[in-house]
Amino acid sequence: MHELVAEVWRGDFLESVHHGSVVAVNSDGKQVFGVGQPDDLTFPRSSNKPFQALAMVRAGLDLDGELLALACASHSGEPFHIDGVRRILAGAGLTEHDLQCTADLPLGEQAQHDVLAAGGGKAPIYMNCSGKHAAMLATCVANGWPTENYLDADHPLQLAARAALEDLAGEPVGATGVDGCGAPLFAISLSGLARAFGRLAAAPAGTPEHRVARAMSQHPEWVGGTGRDVTELMRGLPGAVAKDGAEGVYGIGLPDGSAVAVKIADGSSRARPVVLVAALRRLGVDVAAVAAVADVPVLGHGVRVGELRPAFVMVSA
Repeated sequence: MHELVAEVWRGDFLESVHHGSVVAVNSDGKQVFGVGQPDDLTFPRSSNKPFQALAMVRAGLDLDGELLALACASHSGEPFHIDGVRRILAGAGLTEHDLQCTADLPLGEQAQHDVLAAGGGKAPIYMNCSGKHAAMLATCVANGWPTENYLDADHPLQLAARAALEDLAGEPVGATGVDGCGAPLFAISLSGLARAFGRLAAAPAGTPEHRVARAMSQHPEWVGGTGRDVTELMRGLPGAVAKDGAEGVYGIGLPDGSAVAVKIADGSSRARPVVLVAALRRLGVDVAAVAAVADVPVLGHGVRVGELRPAFVMVSA
């Protein structure tokens, strides 16, 4: 069973709880501690994006720096993100009309407001996955693969993405689904997700893995956006590679190859950073620089009246 991992306190009253599973691994990929069901299958959701990007780099995608980070992103839809998506597409001779991700408004509140205030609406390029989709299309063009069906699970691009995930996780995919953006989604264990993040973060220089990790850690605002906890985690922990995912998933790899993966059972995003930072602290990581990430207030009439706290199992040795 999942275990109690976070508590929601309103004043001195325990209002709600979150159950979940957590796992930490060392540089050899061996479990240091586990909570709940870390060996059960989980859809990584957008926490899988770094490994999809790895597959693209292995297949010849010619991106680095902020644009490669954008390929790994669940971006907020800020102007620089949208401009970056267009740059990736233009480099492949494509436009936003070639994107097949779901039409949406920007993920970021301010970016969403700006689009609506300008008379805009939902569009594929505003979706948080559009950087990944633009990079997928660019990878298809580089290999002469068809672009009209790049989201099919048996397309060479998606077969490569599956192989890259299995390679770094050290285990086979256990189930296949469709992600919110329309791309194939592959289930692995939470332990496998942690191993994959550790191997990515500690990859030797000159490897495709290192290219992806370096792009993310050096350009964290392109992976998330202004004020996003995933951005602040990578800023505060130099060399770390972190990626949030829908339905309460989070993964982070550290430069020494250790890593943590989190799954909140009810799918809530609010408990993810609290539990992740608690797990890093339990792993022995100095989290002083990212303490604010774990500060999730409970509000009453717009004023802080409580907070989310890690449960006892997350702070006990």
